[in-house]
Amino acid sequence: MSGRFRVACVQNCAGTETAANLEDCAELVRGAAAEGARLICLPEYFTGLDLQGELLLPEAFGEEAHPALPLFTELARELEAWLLLGSLAIEAAPQRVFNRSYLLDPRGRVAARYDKVHLFDVDLAEGESYRESATIAPGDAAVVAELPWGKLGLSVCYDLRFAQLYRALAQAGAAFLTVPAAFTKTTGEAHWHVLLRARAIETGCYVFAPCQYGLHAGDRATFGHSLIVDPWGRVIADGGEERGFVVAEVDPAEVAKARQMIPALRHDRPFRLPEAEPPLRTLAGA
Repeated sequence: MSGRFRVACVQNCAGTETAANLEDCAELVRGAAAEGARLICLPEYFTGLDLQGELLLPEAFGEEAHPALPLFTELARELEAWLLLGSLAIEAAPQRVFNRSYLLDPRGRVAARYDKVHLFDVDLAEGESYRESATIAPGDAAVVAELPWGKLGLSVCYDLRFAQLYRALAQAGAAFLTVPAAFTKTTGEAHWHVLLRARAIETGCYVFAPCQYGLHAGDRATFGHSLIVDPWGRVIADGGEERGFVVAEVDPAEVAKARQMIPALRHDRPFRLPEAEPPLRTLAGA
């Protein structure tokens, strides 16, 4: 892995108008590049977020027609920066879309694509429910991409709760993990910082987690607090709960240092799983 570099996490509050969201995020990306960021990460669904009841209804496009791709490929070339497009809604089938993350290189080429694997189907307190699987098609593959400074493992939002994905990415060589999100305010207040720090500690990776903030269509709120976490689990940047971006210097040598002290990625051992409990027998079947 080569030397230090600066990374940025952009934080926006996406409305339902794609063009306005693109203009806003392009301005934030330019600001982050002006502060020396070489890798700039945007949140999940930064181009538009619409929540109606328990359904997630982002404006979707075919990959060739999505307006974010030509805009940000040109911006990557202009700024000579790597851009992580946290996720875009890409048409997959009638009434279904992929929640797809893109990594663009400084020439504006797509270096990697990742379709979110784990879908957010939950029932929280006070009637707050989400059914991502009703409108989103899941991916089925983990993705690691090559950066000039080391390998990057991709994920999106709810993936954060599945530690086995991040362990697999780290064991495949990832030194950095991206977790673009539109984490709910309810779950974010309880779990966001803890889970991101845990994924960093477990893997010895840097974690870059841009998250949307504020109130969205459908009267649903996201948490903000875009984080950059180092391989020892220390938060080195926190975006709070307002529009903007955070920038931090990243030293790839810290990955090797953390893994040398705690070499847990090399300590997996086989084990037997507990046997499943037999089903209870009814009196009639006794």
